[in-house]
Amino acid sequence: MVDEIKYEHKTVRTVRGTDGLVISKMQKDGWELVEQAQGTLRSTLSFRRPKKPQPWLLIGVAAAVLVILAIVIGVASELGDGGGAKDESDKTTVATSEKPSTTPTATATATATAAESAGTEVITPQNNPEFAALLKADSCDNVNLDFATRHKGQTVAFDGSIVNMAPHGGYNTRYDFLLGPGNKGPNTTVGPAFKYEDVNILDLKLSGKEIPDTVGAGDKFRFVAEVGEFKADQCVFFLKPVSTEIR
Repeated sequence: MVDEIKYEHKTVRTVRGTDGLVISKMQKDGWELVEQAQGTLRSTLSFRRPKKPQPWLLIGVAAAVLVILAIVIGVASELGDGGGAKDESDKTTVATSEKPSTTPTATATATATAAESAGTEVITPQNNPEFAALLKADSCDNVNLDFATRHKGQTVAFDGSIVNMAPHGGYNTRYDFLLGPGNKGPNTTVGPAFKYEDVNILDLKLSGKEIPDTVGAGDKFRFVAEVGEFKADQCVFFLKPVSTEIR
């Protein structure tokens, strides 16, 4: 059976009197005049011509060949670079495994030296002039508020003594401790009025050669503590105990 011929169609509108020229030109391009409708001023010319067969099969084959070539090239590239990629991966793994950990060990320490070795930065009179000046200032001086504001939550360490110790809230197991720098205990007159509020003896985390069952005013320690707030109306500088080493 002969395949049915498929046509493409085109309509052209012309000014009357130019129909012949347009028809001649269209016929040279392979168009066949199908219908001619004449109006008062314009004519409508309808043409058709057989559609040219499209080489779809050849196009499909070519596309398939390109896809296969792309796959082959990709595989070859992977095979060629595989060793290098593996080496780079191995190097990355080794570099990662050899990188030292920078995470500090969060453990309670007995002294400032132990705290520093655990990765905690400890402020002392020796490494911080501001703290050294604070320990010699009046308990109501503005340097107390300035230091508390800038260093709240940080750790300080200093040699001091218990100025006063009183039960907290009427309990005999929890206390308020008033601490001062130096060794004068209740006779301390210089430096901030450091305070541990509502703590028991275990909260002090006592350390040293001979750890007593209890403590009292006048006892001398190496205090390591967390900086809290300063209450200007009371001239009290609050600390939180981290460790307490007997001196």
